[in-house]
Amino acid sequence: MSTRTTIERNEVQVRPGISPGLPGKEPKRRWWVWLLALAVLGYGGYRVRKGMVAPQATTAAQGANLRLPSVPVVAAKTRKGDIGVYYTGLGAVTPIYTVTIKSQISGYLMQVLYKEGQTVRKGDSLAEIDPRPYQVMLEQAQAGFARDEANLENAKVDLKRYQILTPLKAVPEQQLATQEATVKQDEGIVQTDQALIDIAKLDLVYCHITAPITGRVGLRLVDPGNYVTANDSTGLVVITQVEPITVIFTLPEDQLPAILAKMHAGARLKVEAYDREMKTKIAQGWLSTIDNQIDPETGTVKLRANFDNRDGALFPNQFVNARLLVEEKHEVTLVPTAAVQRNSQTTYVFLVKPDSTATVRQITIGTTEGYDSEVLSGLSPGDVIVMTGVDKLQEGSKVRVQMYDEKAQKGS
Repeated sequence: MSTRTTIERNEVQVRPGISPGLPGKEPKRRWWVWLLALAVLGYGGYRVRKGMVAPQATTAAQGANLRLPSVPVVAAKTRKGDIGVYYTGLGAVTPIYTVTIKSQISGYLMQVLYKEGQTVRKGDSLAEIDPRPYQVMLEQAQAGFARDEANLENAKVDLKRYQILTPLKAVPEQQLATQEATVKQDEGIVQTDQALIDIAKLDLVYCHITAPITGRVGLRLVDPGNYVTANDSTGLVVITQVEPITVIFTLPEDQLPAILAKMHAGARLKVEAYDREMKTKIAQGWLSTIDNQIDPETGTVKLRANFDNRDGALFPNQFVNARLLVEEKHEVTLVPTAAVQRNSQTTYVFLVKPDSTATVRQITIGTTEGYDSEVLSGLSPGDVIVMTGVDKLQEGSKVRVQMYDEKAQKGS
């Protein structure tokens, strides 16, 4: 058995076309050849397809980008200009003088010589008190003066006679002394009569009531025909000076050092009065004085500003917003305040580049006043920045710019 098995193995090894011990090897080797050929063909087809499709896709994408709509925006240019540093406080219009006209004598009010709301000048007639009782008192005082003056003249004649007779021992010296006293007494009586005459004349003057200041009269407090008394608490009418007039306003004590520094340097600080809504400028004046103490409860200090008020725009006790110009900065970079954007981290604007795309630019803001803001860093004069339409922008957005007409906006 062993010899037979050995012969069969030898026969298998020497059969042509078949490797010894590897039955079926030839079919498996052909399978891998075909698989490799198919892989090469597939890769070649992929490269050919990619070379044809990729340029088409790129062109399509570029066309899509070109077809994207531009965002319409309103933009403005940064510029060089001046801007003021203002301190704003609440205030009230306060007249320099307010006078309640009262009668200095008692009597019937005969007539009123003014119209309610009229502007009167100092010395103008306002009212008339019945002068007849005081005219009678004047005549009575004058009569007493004449009588007492005659007595004085008679006493002086007797005094001269006694002065001649006393050295001759014809008249006792005591009688001379008595006559001298009589003359002095009569002189005193005459002086008293003269004072009564002056009082009566003054009362007659008081019957004619005149304006002590130039100002605007208010509503009539007493009608003609009423009996008025001296220094009645109600008074006849109130006169308020309105040209010039002042505004008293308050500012925080922290702002006081800068104001004092300017005033000590001799600067005349401008003050503007605006309406309650801070939209309309009513008048322009200048700071006249600062109160001598700070209110400890509010931490504020009172200031007074003077206004010419020739047009009567400021009315007594009117509420106003006072804006004090402390400093004016010249030739700084200014941008419209509406263009400034803020978030929790930074302040920025959208800058329009020459290729009409928008980019985010961080900036540092200084003084803001009205429509303008000062830019300390981040922009240069002439840069174009977006004012409206920023909600639709992002980095690199294509924009269609309409320039902002500042003159037309301020004119409206």
